[in-house]
Amino acid sequence: MIFKTVITLMLLYTSLYSDIYTKGEKIFSIMCDKEKVSALPYHDIQALKQQIEAQNLCGNLNENQYKALGYFLSQKKKKIDTKSIQVPQKSHCPVCGMFVDKFPKWATLMRLKSGKTYYFDGVKDMMKFYFDPKRFHQKKAAIQEILVSDYYTLKAIDAKKAYYVLGSNIYGPMGEELIPFASKSSAKHFLDEHHGKKIVTFAMIQENFLY
Repeated sequence: MIFKTVITLMLLYTSLYSDIYTKGEKIFSIMCDKEKVSALPYHDIQALKQQIEAQNLCGNLNENQYKALGYFLSQKKKKIDTKSIQVPQKSHCPVCGMFVDKFPKWATLMRLKSGKTYYFDGVKDMMKFYFDPKRFHQKKAAIQEILVSDYYTLKAIDAKKAYYVLGSNIYGPMGEELIPFASKSSAKHFLDEHHGKKIVTFAMIQENFLY
């Protein structure tokens, strides 16, 4: 009898949160500026509400709608995080020697045509390798793929298609960083929030930015 009661409660709990997720997804899809809301650094319902209201991103929502939206965004972020750069334990940055797996939020990856993969603890060290591969006994022509981590979602993105914010008040493991984003609007939001100096593309990055 107790077992059946527990199963019934679990099914009700699962159904309830499934409904909340669906409701939040509909609010996000129909009522919100999806790109800008996705770029918000979600911490809790009140912080989310304040940011959405300040920028008028979802129209007029009530408390229950904000809760549903918040639940949907938190679950959406978990799903996105599964596509992040997976750093093997004890992988160290070839530029500074730090263990990259200790800083997964900042992880970048460079894969060579030979199959060899390098992991870096930030865009800055990765670009030092990119500008001077001979220092690490490699050639630029041997580079096949470069991935960076979107600051807000942690999703792995093509480094050459990303946007980077310079000179913000957010620091990485090696101090000042070029902070990557999948979209220009996300980069602009971050730049405004964290006093960044400029937004650049991969092709615009210069070696003197790194020092």
